[in-house]
Amino acid sequence: MLFRSEAARAISVAALAQLSDRAPLVVACPTGTDAGQLFDDLSQYMPAGDVVLFPAWETLPFERVSPSVETMGRRLEVLWRLHTAEHMPRVVVAGVRALLQHLGPEAVAITPIHVAKGSVLDPDELMTQLVTAGYRREDLVEHRGEVARRGAIIDIFPSTADAPVRIDLWGDEVDRLTEFGVNDQRSTIDLESVNIFPARELVPTDEVRARAAALVGAEPWGREQWERLSEGTLFDGMESWLPWLVDQPLLLTDVLPATAKVVLVEPRRMRDRADDLLAEEDDLARALASTWGRDPDLGFPRLHAESSRLLAAGQQVWTVSSAPETPDSPMVAATGWGPVVGDGEGLATRLRELLTQQYRVVVAADGEGSAQRLASLLLDRGLDFAIAGPGADLTKPGGHIVVAPLHRGCTVPAAKVAVVAEADLTGRRRAHRQARPRKRQGVGLFEDLKPGNYVVHHQHGVGQYEGMVKRTIGGVERDYLLLAYKGGDKLYVPSDQIDSLRQYVGGEAPVLHRLGGADFAKSKSRVRSAVREIAQELVVLYQKRVNSPGHAFGIDTPWQNEMEQAFPYVETPDQRVAIDDVKADMERSVPMDRLVCGDVGFGKTEVAIRAAFKAIQDGKQVAVLAPTTLLATQHGNTFADRFAGYPIRVEVLSRFLTAKEAKKVVEGLKSGEVDCVIGTHRLLQDSVEFKDLGLLIVDEEQRFGVQAKEAMKKLKTNVDVLTLSATPIPRTLEMSLVGIRDLSLLQTPPADRQPILTFVGGYDERVAVEAIRRELLREGQVFWVHNRVQTIEAAAARLRELVPEARIAIAHGRMDEGSLEQVVVDFWEGRFDVLVCTTIIESGIDMPTVNTLVVERADLLGLGQMHQLRGRVGRSGSRAYAYLFHPPDARLSEDAYERLRTIGEATELGSGFKIAMRDLEIRGAGNLLGESQSGHIAAVGYDLYCQMVNEAVSEMKGEPTKEPSEVKLDVPTDAFLPVDYVPKEELRLEAYRRLAAVTSQAEVDDIRAEWIDRYGPVPEPADALLAVGSLRAECHRLGLRDVQLVGTQARLGPITLKTSEELRLRRLSRDSLYKPDQQQLVVPMRRGTEPASFLVNLLRELVPAVG
Repeated sequence: MLFRSEAARAISVAALAQLSDRAPLVVACPTGTDAGQLFDDLSQYMPAGDVVLFPAWETLPFERVSPSVETMGRRLEVLWRLHTAEHMPRVVVAGVRALLQHLGPEAVAITPIHVAKGSVLDPDELMTQLVTAGYRREDLVEHRGEVARRGAIIDIFPSTADAPVRIDLWGDEVDRLTEFGVNDQRSTIDLESVNIFPARELVPTDEVRARAAALVGAEPWGREQWERLSEGTLFDGMESWLPWLVDQPLLLTDVLPATAKVVLVEPRRMRDRADDLLAEEDDLARALASTWGRDPDLGFPRLHAESSRLLAAGQQVWTVSSAPETPDSPMVAATGWGPVVGDGEGLATRLRELLTQQYRVVVAADGEGSAQRLASLLLDRGLDFAIAGPGADLTKPGGHIVVAPLHRGCTVPAAKVAVVAEADLTGRRRAHRQARPRKRQGVGLFEDLKPGNYVVHHQHGVGQYEGMVKRTIGGVERDYLLLAYKGGDKLYVPSDQIDSLRQYVGGEAPVLHRLGGADFAKSKSRVRSAVREIAQELVVLYQKRVNSPGHAFGIDTPWQNEMEQAFPYVETPDQRVAIDDVKADMERSVPMDRLVCGDVGFGKTEVAIRAAFKAIQDGKQVAVLAPTTLLATQHGNTFADRFAGYPIRVEVLSRFLTAKEAKKVVEGLKSGEVDCVIGTHRLLQDSVEFKDLGLLIVDEEQRFGVQAKEAMKKLKTNVDVLTLSATPIPRTLEMSLVGIRDLSLLQTPPADRQPILTFVGGYDERVAVEAIRRELLREGQVFWVHNRVQTIEAAAARLRELVPEARIAIAHGRMDEGSLEQVVVDFWEGRFDVLVCTTIIESGIDMPTVNTLVVERADLLGLGQMHQLRGRVGRSGSRAYAYLFHPPDARLSEDAYERLRTIGEATELGSGFKIAMRDLEIRGAGNLLGESQSGHIAAVGYDLYCQMVNEAVSEMKGEPTKEPSEVKLDVPTDAFLPVDYVPKEELRLEAYRRLAAVTSQAEVDDIRAEWIDRYGPVPEPADALLAVGSLRAECHRLGLRDVQLVGTQARLGPITLKTSEELRLRRLSRDSLYKPDQQQLVVPMRRGTEPASFLVNLLRELVPAVG
């Protein structure tokens, strides 16, 4: 069978599945990318759940890293569905790698753990089952494959789920089953039941353990691994030993039901790809054999099987290719759509012809917004296409628009059907992916506080945190934070005064102060006088900005909403907040100055695109500054893509233009014909004039030097400015943290990003070559950074010798425009495997198939640069690797060592902001505004330094300053969080911090609801703690600053009572005493009453809340 057009593959396979009485149809594609695209399109043509993707591991043979939990879970789910009739899929799509990979020993016997609301289960047995299935026990569930138990509550993140699940037991019955948010750990929606699939494909069964034990003697080179496996230990990378542990390796095609049929897509390409896979695996095995001390000529058990094994079970086969193998091969005549040229009139004419020939023409839009827009665009061309809702009848001839994101459409004349994808109309090919739940972000101050860290007490200064301790003082038991000071002094800080502490950020190891505050007071007064000078300059800057007349942009237009809905991904929560903040800033008359700090690939560009569109809607011009020509060109394409179909002219001004073209753009800016210009430093030249500039966007701000910044200031006076950076330079970060500029943080990784595995060490040629080979095996590409133009040719030649099979190209900033652009385009289109380049790639280039980065001299790069480079890989959701080398025998400077250590440690997604903070520590904040400040920061810690600058600025602006610990509560009551209720110290610290910051009863109620949800019923000491929280909320409501219990009396102040309230006081508590001159209230305490609750009730009745 033959499909003439690749575009008709999805619709034809869907038709085959519908017409064939055989199920499932297993569609084998040459690569994982092909399989992914076919799966996306089939999902739109077929009912939900009928199509499944069988993914390959994203790791490679012999790699000491496990595949992602989701990949393993999805594979196991497909295998389970294949042997359960009621869940059998109609179509299974897989790439060659996935099909040739051997399955785990339990592949045929998989059954998920089924938990339903109202069912009975043994929690201990459930935990044992989950741990055996590869789930990791944690205190807090944040990632797939983790499980936590707190009393009668079990939290679990199933390997195939998009959100974690909370099982709340009443005895042994499931009382409540809910999903919960990773970010705040609160329950969200109720579930009726859940299937929990294993989190690992290699589970240490008795058989596996016995085989591993036998290998200890037979293959002694792998003794460490065999022993761990034989003991049943779960460890990272254990899956790579699977081939050694399976007697009769099975493939997916071996476990298919008898009714299955296999469809081979382009069998010749599949065979070539399979041969490449096996050859690469053998090469890797031989290379590693010498390092393991094993004879390289002895065969290794392979992870992948020979391609001839694929159909050994004798399944019936159909083949699908684009060229006929014999003259009488059956064919499906179909055509795709060519690129839309000019104003699209040609396409409209073609659609009209099809409609007159009684075709069913379906336009598939990517979203609701674009469906509306496509309908109006077609209407302008005289084509009235109705938007069809779910379940609409599309069988009759005529034109319809449906919401169904497709990669490509096609025309099938025999069936008189034409499907037009949005990408066929706009020319934009896009990824389809959902936002995933993000890792919980720490709440700032105490996210990493561990014993041994330094903290700053607002009165006593810098001390060392030694942990949380429980103490009984004056017959009252509660938690205290223990701090050590100079001379061995100790300070116990009650947990309800936690807001008097700040974590110390400053130097490596600060000098501890003496207890009592005299030392600290001296340091503070020294810093305060230095801070005053800065504050004056900051205030001048701030006042200039606030007082200069800006343009207040209008509210969002329908076009704005339409353009935003065309965004192919789901916005992350942080992105949503940043977009709203930017728009709010633009709608104010004060010029905007906002820094959007988000990690590489976290969606900063989309924030800028929406701001630019908003500015252009108001008739203003937008300038986007990018540090390199390559990035300017890429932004030009992105902006033009997103603004396609709107009357907006986007131009790029860079050295890729001829003098004549550049002149035309400059004239367009002056006359106002050009709405949005994207350029390099060229934009800052005096010859460039704007008719009406409204918004300046600076991308990768850390790459611009002082001169460029000065030139920007000329543009800036009353223009809105949006700065984007992953690793802001210390000065920028400082200005944002002290409130001179507004700051938006994007900390949510996009859908499928995985942390980048980072190797930092001496240069090792074998490791580097193996890294390239591995990437070729995964159909990926490599950036090889060699930062000297003089020797880059020699470096590339050396690589060609070492890895002859790799296609290698060179790119650096001194190449002429045409050659550089051509090399980058060729690399982007997959014509080369390795790009040997300088740090020119650091700025914003987006290449989804590059998943390995090798940097030869990482010791010469700055921290921000290394993080930027590392962010260039792993942008498509595949596992990415960064090898940061330094010369093995060279002495590293202290700073270089610190930088390499930081980059090695900060591999979490979203660590760009942390890295910038760390850079601030290593380099000191430098010259914020002239004078070097690093010494002052080291003296009092970064947080307090920022606070002092803020206070000085507020003082000069005439604003009131807020002292920490406004409410002083001294209520002797057994109030604490028991360790058996909240076991993890960080979580207790966070809970105390939240309680110390409450200002209303609603916040206290919210904390109570969260504790019940996360930890179960609230025990007595924790209840007392919430009562103290309620008292704090009442103090805030009434302006009380001091509450003390002395003996049997409570003293509250300052408080002013009206005459009616004094009368009410006599009725409520006859023996109470109100002293108007001292603004104090003295209340006798009744015996046996809980003091905090008693005072809360009294104050509520005495001064009832208004409204």
